[in-house]
This record gives sequence, structure tokens and C-alpha cells, in this order.
Amino acid sequence: MQKILIVEDESVIRAALRRLLERHGYILDEAGSVAEAQSDYSLASYDLIISDLRLPGSPGTDLIALAGSTPVLIMTSYASLRSAVDSMRMGAVDYIAKPFDHADMLQAVQRVIDKHAQHKAPKGKKATKSEKTEATPSSAAQDNNPTMIIGECDAMQALAEHVGKFAPTDSTVLVLGETGTGKELVAREIHALSRRAEQTLISVNCAAIPETLIESELFGYEKGAFTGANTNRMGLIEAADGGTLFLDEIGELPMEAQARLLRFIQEGEIRRIGSVHSRKVNVRLICATHRDLQTLASEGSFRQDLFYRINVLRLKLPPLRERGKDILFLAERLLEKQAARAKRGTMTLSPRAIQAITTYQWPGNVREMEHAIERAVILTDGTEIDNEALGIDLELVNINRLRGDRMNSGANKRQPRNSDPVEDLSLEDYFQRFVIEHQDSMSETELAQKLGISRKCLWERRQRFEIPRKKAGGSRPRKAAG
Repeated sequence: MQKILIVEDESVIRAALRRLLERHGYILDEAGSVAEAQSDYSLASYDLIISDLRLPGSPGTDLIALAGSTPVLIMTSYASLRSAVDSMRMGAVDYIAKPFDHADMLQAVQRVIDKHAQHKAPKGKKATKSEKTEATPSSAAQDNNPTMIIGECDAMQALAEHVGKFAPTDSTVLVLGETGTGKELVAREIHALSRRAEQTLISVNCAAIPETLIESELFGYEKGAFTGANTNRMGLIEAADGGTLFLDEIGELPMEAQARLLRFIQEGEIRRIGSVHSRKVNVRLICATHRDLQTLASEGSFRQDLFYRINVLRLKLPPLRERGKDILFLAERLLEKQAARAKRGTMTLSPRAIQAITTYQWPGNVREMEHAIERAVILTDGTEIDNEALGIDLELVNINRLRGDRMNSGANKRQPRNSDPVEDLSLEDYFQRFVIEHQDSMSETELAQKLGISRKCLWERRQRFEIPRKKAGGSRPRKAAG
């Protein structure tokens, strides 16, 4: 079993991490500071150290030198993202922003441990079956196919082929797909199969950084460039020099940042804010978005010249609902993975669960499915998972399917103007109407449960459809003054 040391001074976060990781089969020790970790434990005996950046006494980055070959994963807040870049320059294997999503933390932990295990294994020695972890990058078939791309449908096979061709180049890649389809996994796979695999991959969610900070985060700044700039700071692009920069949700970049990004792509150089000197950088760029950039460009909210620059090699990820037999295959793989992590042995899907999985539309795509199966494994006492544990209402699924069938059968017919508006609702329309009609009487958790999605997916779709969350006590929007 893999051993992890948590170094965090906040006991609440430490306890939450312990519960999360122990539930997935890891052995945990914990410390409240670097000094405590060094005095109480042998740092080299762990498979991974997870440390907060800011600790009483010495910073978490001091563990990088003290831990020897043991990898150190740094936790930091979004406000300290610049410090995370410095941490990676000092030798941290990766960083994760707080507050973190449980799935993101588990993915990061497994990814780092798998990579560390590969480096520790003697060259030429093949891993035994017990050393492999199914449904992770290191457990892929021993062919040259991309390891994270699972699926037999035509779209996924074409995607795997294109990734294999695109990865060895240095050309910019644009990854398109709905939220939850795995755009970041594809970006990581391209990096892992490229000539830059041993260099840094910096991932940036452009939608998660405040508009006022995005330029300083990407390009860095010089001391005195603005109020609060007390020292020189390296930007994320410069930090990725020699490696790969992944810009997720690039459609959310403000226009000013788009102009600076265009210059970086054209000239291969960046200029820190407040500096008169440019710096040459060698960075492979991968961009991703769930939005239609071509439409945004025609509307003037995204630069056309930038769109043409990043639209060199394009990958389109199909939504889960369009992947046919892959849906059940993927669900079974995820079930194996989650059951193994929870040490539940072999678990199966009941006929009703299979019906629910294959008929539900999965608006949150693979991410939503993974969360639903993880929840079902935890809630199920026996070995067979039912649709109720998945949180999928079969009656609602069947109603939506019948509605879709009626819409498809009448697609070529002219609909009367006074027809029932419910029958003309798309799934996206249904989502928007349901949230707007029920958000005053239901909590976010209840809304997510009724829709059969996670709270995170609900939040993401609120952002996508621009449905603000109403505050308690304010059921009606106030009229503007005057």
C-alpha cells in the first residue's frame, strides 16, 4: 500500500485529506509543520508528500530538499498561484489550488505516485500485475496508443489516432469539447507523448483567475510595475519554458490578455509587465474551450487573428451521450477503479443501473459519470449497484428520452405555433428552466440531485448558461434605481 505524508497546519484540511485518501486505500501520516515532519518521520520512506505552501516556521517548499527522491505535491490558494510556479521551479512535482475538488486531488495524487514508481523501477524490468493500477495512465496497453483515451467508437478511435500524430510535433493544438469530456486529460496525453515529456506541463484555467490578475499571472511583472509589486515575478508562460503550457477555457481570456498572448505565439517571446526587455521562450501551447471560438470571433468578443493562430491542429472530443457502447464500457472501467480504491472487491451494475447509464444523457459527461459511480460505490452495501445509488431517476430519464424521440420524429414536420412549449425544449432548455423555476425552493444540493449531476457540474453549467445563483432571502431581482 502506498504511504503519503500530509504536512498542513490547519487541522480541518488535514482531517478532510486523511478521510479522502484513506477511503481510497492510501496509508496516511500527518504533521503540522516542516520541523514536525522532519523530526517525527523518515521523509524518504513515503511515496508522496502533500504539503501546504505556507506553514508556521519554514515554508512547505523546504521539504523538497529534505525529502530526497520522494515527490512533493504543493497545495496553494488561487491567490498564491505565482508562488506555486516558483515551487515547481524549486523541484515540486506539481501543485494543486485550494479549495480543491476531491476528484482533482485524487487524480493528482495517483498521477504523481505512478510517475514516481516508473522512475524508481529498474530499466528493462517489467512491472508485475500487482504493481499496475488499472484505469490509470501507467496501466495502459503496451502499444503506442494514447493511454488516457479509452473507447472503441469511431470518434474516439479517430481522436486517438490524431493525438498520436499531433503529439511529436511542436504545433499548437486546440481541444474542443463540452465540460467534463476530458480536455485536460487529452492535453496531458499530448504532453506525455511529446518530446517535451520530461519537462514541465503548466495547466492554467483562464476562467478561474480574476480578470485583473490574468496578465500578471501569464506574463509576470517587474518590481515596481504596479502597487504591491514588491519583487520580480516569473509568469506562467516563462515557467513553462522548454515544456508545455495548457490554457483551459481560453475563450474566457479578456481582450487585453489576448493581444499579449498573440504576440507570444507570433514572436516566441514575452515581456513582463513593467519591463522594456523581451525574453525568448520555447513553449508548446495547447488550448481548450467548450465555447464556439469562431462565433465569438465573428461577434468581436474573441480576436480573429488569435483564433487563426491557435486553430492549427484541432481535436474535437465527443460528448459522452454520443459514444454509443463506449458509455457502458467506460462505466464498467470506472466502477473497477472506484471499487479497487474503496477495497470493495468485484462490484457489478444491476440491469436497472445499466438501463439508467445507457439512457441518461450525462450533461456533465465523463466527469459526472465518474462522480456518480464513486458515490454509488460508497453508498452501496452489497456488490450490485442500482440506479438509485447512481442518483439517476429512471422515470425522468424516460420522459426526456420520449421527448427527444418526439422531437426527432417531428424534425422534418412544420410544428404548429400553438404547440405545447414543453415538447420543444432541448435538454439544455430543460436544465435552464428547471434551475430557474426551483432555485428559490431548493438548495444547490437538492437541485443537483434532482438533475442527476454533481454540485460542481451544476455550478459549471450555471456559468455556461449565465444563470446566477440567487442569494437566500432574495427570491425576486430588485429593480434598478431611478
